[in-house]
Amino acid sequence: MSNKENAKKTIIDLRNKLRNHNYQYYVLSNSLISDYEYDIMLKKLEEFEQKFPEFNDVNSPTVRVGDDRNKSFEQVNHSFPMLSLGNTYNKEELEDFDQRVKKIIGENFSYVCELKFDGASISLKYVDGKLVQAATRGDGKQGDNVTENVRTIKSIPLVLQNSDYPKEFEIRGEIFMSHKIFAELNIKREKEGKNLFANPRNAASGSLKQKNSYKLAQRKLDCFLYYLESDTLLSSSHYENLNNCKKWGFKISEHTKKVKTISEVLDFINYWDTERSNLPYDIDGIVIKVDSLDLQSELGETSKAPRWAISYKFKAERVLTKLLSVDFQVGRTGAVTPVANLEPVQLAGTVVKRASLHNADFISNLDLFYKDLVYVEKGGEIIPKIVGIDKEKRAQDAEKVNFVEFCPECNTKLERIEDEAINYCRNSNNCPPQIKGKIEHFISRKAMDIGGGEATVNLLHNNNLIQNFADLYELKTEQLVSLERFGKKSANNLISSINKSKENPFEKVLYALGIRFVGETISKIIVKHYKSIDKIIDAKFEELVEVDEIGDKIAESIVEYFSVDENITLINRLQNSGLQFKSEATEGSNSLGGKSFVITGNFGTSARRKELGNIVENFGGKKRSSISKNTDYVIAGEKAGSSKIKKANELKIPIISEQDFLEIINSK
Repeated sequence: MSNKENAKKTIIDLRNKLRNHNYQYYVLSNSLISDYEYDIMLKKLEEFEQKFPEFNDVNSPTVRVGDDRNKSFEQVNHSFPMLSLGNTYNKEELEDFDQRVKKIIGENFSYVCELKFDGASISLKYVDGKLVQAATRGDGKQGDNVTENVRTIKSIPLVLQNSDYPKEFEIRGEIFMSHKIFAELNIKREKEGKNLFANPRNAASGSLKQKNSYKLAQRKLDCFLYYLESDTLLSSSHYENLNNCKKWGFKISEHTKKVKTISEVLDFINYWDTERSNLPYDIDGIVIKVDSLDLQSELGETSKAPRWAISYKFKAERVLTKLLSVDFQVGRTGAVTPVANLEPVQLAGTVVKRASLHNADFISNLDLFYKDLVYVEKGGEIIPKIVGIDKEKRAQDAEKVNFVEFCPECNTKLERIEDEAINYCRNSNNCPPQIKGKIEHFISRKAMDIGGGEATVNLLHNNNLIQNFADLYELKTEQLVSLERFGKKSANNLISSINKSKENPFEKVLYALGIRFVGETISKIIVKHYKSIDKIIDAKFEELVEVDEIGDKIAESIVEYFSVDENITLINRLQNSGLQFKSEATEGSNSLGGKSFVITGNFGTSARRKELGNIVENFGGKKRSSISKNTDYVIAGEKAGSSKIKKANELKIPIISEQDFLEIINSK
């Protein structure tokens, strides 16, 4: 045997041994060798890989130390949507959830109870047993590509064990930081004179977004996995799939439990509500899932959350602190929102300085005075909220908090919309926060997807380069290069991003205009119905309310927006700049007549599968992720999901091939 062949054999042997030790230690918490022995073995592998670079492998245990280069994150698509869970803090609502489930699928089913880890959501993609992609939740459809960072987390396998895993799948989980590592990290930061992390969740999330994977490797993050997504699963039981994941090398919580009744679910919740304080990591609730994937399919999901799962959040902590002042903030729509400034106080692991006051009615009902001692909660809110006042300790000279009558930014008298309980500044084209807010919305990823953010908009607006989003398309590189934070490269990148945005379809442009109540979905519906901006501008209220899903409020808002001369001028400028204000939908776009399709299996590439979904929608069909009695067709590729095929056969739903589907389209 040659030296090269011997080296290859040694490298493979060392990699396999190190992977096994990583699995034993980081997943099973079972140390078979000392840290010293492990380090010697790793060092030996590094030396062999340096000497024989032809055997390099991105999944080698040596890559877990991270890469010291600075890299920006690209956006990548999830093969399966990452939906959020519906939350409840109320056990009666859990029982209501149980009754809703039983009403649809009967009594014969099981639940799986899982700890709700308090960290950063992650989706891992494996092909042929190797990690090929790791992405954050993002907007549920696409997220940040953090693959290189995730490769440094030692409880995440780079190469799977055994061989009965699907050829391609995604697995979802939570990246977290243990209490011990969090404490060590903050001690180190304090010695270095750096700001301390508020809690392990923030530390884990911030670490995951590090541009330097070498530094992230020092943070010693961990990861529990809790849901498998694939068209070719081994079992139709979620619980069994988790057990299979353990065999492949994934870290699955030992506390996951399968139960039969809602009473057992409540027992599980009651136990962990107390016992969670003894865990070495944070949890903020319990997740309850229907175990059967077939029944999950039958229950389906809304656009945001599955109907077969719910999250029970542990009750929020409440603290008492002093109200110092109130800020009145103006949003991009002109809505004025009050925010309380508080004497800093610890709440649920974070330092709270601000709290939501919602609107004028909320302040009035609280009977709030400055200097009041107020009760603050953080029950699932992004911003904590004031929930009560200790009136007995109110200072004699305390001054009542009244909602402002005039806009704090432009001094325009505010207009009260009674049915919304909101006060508005109607000076939309001259009020600075509204101007900047509209531009920020216009350039956002879901809208025109132009590089930049709040800081860029502030810089351009403060230097009088933009007063509205139409001004973006008249910017020149030479105007940008002299600005702070802008060199020639960043200036060219922004101009390039602005020019590329002209390729966006009409529905994105319509959404980007920021018309009140006209979100992404409504924009698509309007564009599909009217086809051009001229027809939308001319549309009357009576016509608009006849369009599916457009109610009185949306119709009124559309008519009002296009009645303003400044808005029409903006649209004309955008048209002259080359933006798309006509739909490219084909004449046969309604030929499927609203029929419902479920797509399952492999079609050569994931891009082709997505393309089939687009064809369904472009021809007037509805793309669904789960099979129900309302499904009209199942389009099946290779290795179609067995549970979906079984369900389709039970409901006598036609199962067709890609070719069959295209023939249906062509025959219309």
